[in-house]
Amino acid sequence: MTTDLQQIQDLIESEMRKVNAHLRKQLNSDVTLINQIAEYIIANGGKRLRPMLMLLVSQAIGYTGNQHINLAAVIELIHTATLLHDDVVDESDMRRGEKTSHEIWGNAASVLVGDFLYSKSFQMMLQANDMQVMSVLANATNRISEGEVQQLLNIGNIDMGENTYYETIKNKTAKLFEAACELPTILAGLNHKKRKQLAKFGMHLGIAFQIADDVLDYTANTDEIGKNLGDDLAEGKLTLPLIYILRHGNQVEKQLITNAIKKPNTVDFTQIKALVIQSDAIQYTLAQAQKQSEQAKFCIKDLPISDAKTALYFLCDHAWQRGQ
Repeated sequence: MTTDLQQIQDLIESEMRKVNAHLRKQLNSDVTLINQIAEYIIANGGKRLRPMLMLLVSQAIGYTGNQHINLAAVIELIHTATLLHDDVVDESDMRRGEKTSHEIWGNAASVLVGDFLYSKSFQMMLQANDMQVMSVLANATNRISEGEVQQLLNIGNIDMGENTYYETIKNKTAKLFEAACELPTILAGLNHKKRKQLAKFGMHLGIAFQIADDVLDYTANTDEIGKNLGDDLAEGKLTLPLIYILRHGNQVEKQLITNAIKKPNTVDFTQIKALVIQSDAIQYTLAQAQKQSEQAKFCIKDLPISDAKTALYFLCDHAWQRGQ
């Protein structure tokens, strides 16, 4: 029975080493700055959650080829490119407990290296020689960009409801989870029904992770999440805990959140954090994350029993329980 992330990492350790080696090989460039930023990113790559999912799903469905190594690296490159661009747009100075690349090398270098990672990922996709693979990844990349624009357009918008919130995080975050879980089914030649079930699994799991992240912005500490607490609020982003208070809070609470979103530069994060924690916003938000996790579990119930399936079940629970 898988009980922690370390056991999951042990389960895919040899394949993850291949993914990391492949990343380093593919990112080798004659341009020194690209090598410097790429190596910095790889060295501070976090848990590699999206490649991890791809490797686990590949094991769970019995895929025995090696194309998943290349595509897991592609997934990580796309994710990393979005982070480089995100950090510039959001003016974030910390990611995974380290300085963001734009803090070290500047905005221009970060944006351009992000572009390099995108273009490199599309070069690598071609190695699969499969139009279905290309379609999934091209669609995911496009939807991620749409999610970023949706988020940008809704900065400072206190009228944004839950439907728009979910649409944004489906595109911005969950779409790449979905792709990571659908690609192995294409490589393994599974039928349409099984392919869509695994894609839905990734979508629900990605939503659960993002909702829990929105809780951690108020319940964790900087060391735990590797970024500054309150970053989303400081950028005028309306996340689910705040949407809940705007819908269910009293007039004073609603006004406090409204002022914080409309004038983020003047906000007292300590005051907003206290309000969020004292309200039912955290419990409500975690309940929504748990619902998504349970839906994800349902999508893989018919997979054969294996260590990989057990690991996927664990990740479903871990996704929302991180926020507790």
